[in-house]
Amino acid sequence: MTREVLEPAAGRYVLATVAVAAIGTLWCVVYLRTGAGTEAIAYVFVPVGGALATVSVLGLIRRGSGLDPVAGRFWRAIVLAVGTVTVGYAWLAADMLTHAGEARTRSMPAPAAALAIAGFLIAIWALARVPVAAARGAERWRMALDRMIAFLGCSAALWYLGLAPMLTAREPWSPQATFLVGLGLVVAVGAATKVSYIAGGPVDRVAMRFIAAAGGVPAGADAVLAVQFGYLASVPAQAVVMPLAPVFITLGVAAQNRADRGLRPPPVRVGVLLPYLAMVLVDVPLIAVALGAPLRRPMRVVLIAAVVVTALVMVRQYLAYRENARLLRNARFQEERLQHEVSHDGLTGLANRALFRDRLTTELAAGGPTTVLLLDLDDFKAVNDLLGHGVGDRLLVSVSLLLHTEVGGRGLPARVGGDEFAVVLNGSGLDPEQLAERLLTALSHPISEHRLLVQASIGIATAAPGATVDSVLRNADVALYTAKQQGKAGFVRYVDGMGEPVLAHMQLGAELRRALDNDEFRVVYQPIVRLDSNRVIGVEALVRWHHPSRGVVGPGDFIPAAERTGLIVPLGRFVLRETCRQAAAWLDEFGPDALKEAGLNVSARQLHDPDFVSEVAKALADSGLPCERLVLEVTESAVLRGPQVSRALHELDHMGIRLALDDFGTGESSLSLLRAFPAAIVKLDKSFVDGIEIDDGHPAAADARQAVARAVIQLAHALGLDTVAEGIESPEQVTALRELGYTLGQGFHLAEPMTADGVSRLLARQQAVARLQA
Repeated sequence: MTREVLEPAAGRYVLATVAVAAIGTLWCVVYLRTGAGTEAIAYVFVPVGGALATVSVLGLIRRGSGLDPVAGRFWRAIVLAVGTVTVGYAWLAADMLTHAGEARTRSMPAPAAALAIAGFLIAIWALARVPVAAARGAERWRMALDRMIAFLGCSAALWYLGLAPMLTAREPWSPQATFLVGLGLVVAVGAATKVSYIAGGPVDRVAMRFIAAAGGVPAGADAVLAVQFGYLASVPAQAVVMPLAPVFITLGVAAQNRADRGLRPPPVRVGVLLPYLAMVLVDVPLIAVALGAPLRRPMRVVLIAAVVVTALVMVRQYLAYRENARLLRNARFQEERLQHEVSHDGLTGLANRALFRDRLTTELAAGGPTTVLLLDLDDFKAVNDLLGHGVGDRLLVSVSLLLHTEVGGRGLPARVGGDEFAVVLNGSGLDPEQLAERLLTALSHPISEHRLLVQASIGIATAAPGATVDSVLRNADVALYTAKQQGKAGFVRYVDGMGEPVLAHMQLGAELRRALDNDEFRVVYQPIVRLDSNRVIGVEALVRWHHPSRGVVGPGDFIPAAERTGLIVPLGRFVLRETCRQAAAWLDEFGPDALKEAGLNVSARQLHDPDFVSEVAKALADSGLPCERLVLEVTESAVLRGPQVSRALHELDHMGIRLALDDFGTGESSLSLLRAFPAAIVKLDKSFVDGIEIDDGHPAAADARQAVARAVIQLAHALGLDTVAEGIESPEQVTALRELGYTLGQGFHLAEPMTADGVSRLLARQQAVARLQA
């Protein structure tokens, strides 16, 4: 470590301790060569270096704010340990200087030895308190066993190579010195073991390695010197070897300073290899015995340690086996769970589309009779809109349980779409039509925890020889579509040729898209007139399709397809903008009294569009038509389509746009509907106008034919609503309606739908007549 990467104070202490060690080495060389001076001087270098190391650690602690609390606790213990050892060796130096003549053979005083031993024990305690990598359960036990194996294996090797030879040397050192060497080796092994299991905590790993070296390097070197040179080794041990401990301590302080300034090296975990290294080390003495080394008492200690390490390794391997078995079980469970998630629906637990197609492919390849049922819930969107998606999800789960119960193990039920389910049946003897009947019967009763009554349409298709997955599903889809066209809540089995009308209907949808792009739609207007004077007071906008080959196509032929494909939204937008533009033009041309209102029909699909209200506002703003002159006609069934529709209608009413309830009396007519819906106009449906004029001489029958028309006009008058009678086709109907109180009407008798130019001519004649009468 160079001085450039150290803080100035830490670097100075490193250089100072190195200088002490260098001076001790120089003095030792001079003394051994010349014999000048006294041997007691050798004992001075350790306390001097220890004092410098103590001051260095104190400087680290006093730095304060940059030191983590855990690191601060560790280094406070280290300064106490180093200071205590320094005092012990200062006591030894003073004793040797006062007894210089006995320095070579004099033992370490008991108080000095006690202080030094206490310092080593404090260092061991400080190392033990450093937190290691966080672990739980079996991992914690595995780590504890690894650390025990590493500690015992390394300790056994150091005992055999270091301490044991000191005890049996020709000139053994004092018990105090031998015990201190042993503690130094324990510090080294403990620190090395601890560092291997630290995951980059507040105490720097490099700093702890230097602390380990401070105990291990001098201890190991002293052990070698004691064995080789006996008492003579005390001079180089005290003057050269032991002064290295303060050097390593100050280097540790410098490393901690460097780490706190963000220069910490990336952590490298070597704990995985340390137990195996320890096993190799503990085998070294055993190999020596096998090669003929004498089996003395120190060797027996190594043998006992080897047995303990072997036992710990067996326990460790058993734990590893259990952990591996657990991991394999978890891996298998995770694999099964992932396979289930990939092939099953997350909400209902049924097979998903992918698994359904795989099973159908397998059944078709087997060549046996294979039948597919497609089940689609009727009007399921209303459940989500009115009751929320949570209730809808519970309903889907209930339907899936019903399918699973009815099919059992004789087929595969699956969820293949939002509210669409499918069943593939093989040759298990389960009749598909009987299954469909049972499903429809079960759905005729309330299901799910919310006790909902839901209906479904079912399409059935049996695979013909050579059929493919796509062809079978297409046939089942055609049958399902036919079931819905026939009134829903039923099932249809596919037969050859059934797909042609469906294909024609789908082709009609494609033609509608092209017609919108090619501007093939035209708006015509049917006048709304006063029944007493035949004066035009408004118009209803109607759309016609000018097909390039089929001529003019009426709305009854293409509006259902537009609803189904969603093209009713852009088509309705076109009619809205054209109606507003034309009504504003008539207002400019004929004045405010010529035409009071212009109306057009709005579908439930348009009202569900979140942008519809803003589109109406934009159409009015672009055309300049006042809001109160626009009438939007809504059917009773559309009013009941959920909160989005209700919110849109109230927003339109607040804008000043008049709303008309179209085809009144044919749907869910009720007082509560009129109270909830901000209607301004009620339009009596044509079915209640037909036959209203018939007088067959039976008053009771005539009253019955007029009952609904009479009730509607009375209800409208009570609620302050305007009324318009639709579908008037004769003057007798006009007379009957006037007698009941109707003032406004529309129908072929009064005026047929006409172009904008036709309305302009009608308004012009009407205005001319009014001027002549004036």
